[in-house]
Order: sequence, then C-alpha cells, then structure tokens
Amino acid sequence: MRRKKRFDGLDVLVAERGGALLATAVLLTGSRVAGEDLLQVALERLMRNWSRVQGDKEGYLRRTLYHLAVDRWRLRGRRPEVLAENEPPGQADGTEALHLRQALIQALAMLPPRQRAVLVLRYREQFSESEAAELLGCSVGTVKSTASRGLARLRELTAAWALEDAGMNGVGR
Repeated sequence: MRRKKRFDGLDVLVAERGGALLATAVLLTGSRVAGEDLLQVALERLMRNWSRVQGDKEGYLRRTLYHLAVDRWRLRGRRPEVLAENEPPGQADGTEALHLRQALIQALAMLPPRQRAVLVLRYREQFSESEAAELLGCSVGTVKSTASRGLARLRELTAAWALEDAGMNGVGR
C-alpha cells in the first residue's frame, strides 16, 4: 500500500502515454529494443526523483528521454560500440506506407541525436519551436537551425535512396 501511494499516478501515466513515449524513444534510438531500454532508464530516473518532480511528470520524462539519447550518442563518440543486428530484417508486405515509414526511421537513425530529437519533437510530437527549445534547454534559434539542418540531411539521405531504387529498377527491365 505504501508503494502505491509513493508513485501515485505513475500507472496512469504509463497506461495512457506509454505507447506514445515508446514511439518517441524508438525514433530517438533507431530500434525498438534500444527504445525500450531508453524508456526504461528514463522511467527509473523519474521514479528515483518522483517526490522532487513538481507538476508535469510526463514533461520531466520526455526531457529525460531526449537528454539520455543525446548523452548516449556523446558516450559512443568517446567509446564506440560494436553493434550486431539484433532485430530480424523487416518483411516487405507490399504497402508503400510501410516502406516509407521504415525508410524514414532509417534516415532518422542516421542523424545526430540532437537533430533527431528536434525533428521528433517538432514533427512527430507537434511541439512548437519554443516548447521544443524549453524541453531541450536551448534557444528557439537553435531549434530552428537544428531542424533546418536535420531536414536538409533527411532530404539528402532520401534522395540518395530514391536514386538507388531508380537504378535498381532500371537494371531489371
């Protein structure tokens, strides 16, 4: 009973917003497994600081997610990881929407974490520039320039893939 009162509202937060939080974490990390790990670490941090977090618990959790994602990227820069493919490759089911979504997730995974975080906040989560700036602890101008650079890089990546697909389609004819 004591534990229930200690984390009063956590179960409701996870039940109502857990899916959206997990989707954000997956976009920030590039895979479902890493996204689940990131969300778990953020939830643990929220629980450790539960009594000190005043007001918006989801906002604290989202800030923690974004900051942890950027911290992991910085850590990998100092100590590169050797990654193995943990997830089986996706099965093509013939729908263009699924292919487009997968391409976008792959392109997002190729962006630096700060650009990825800004793009997820602005275009997936529908945050305004000022809300994103406040959440990330930076200026509105930084959010604008980071979003601009991130979108430009996404265009470069997806244009290269489109050219590769066109080249492959032309060879088979």
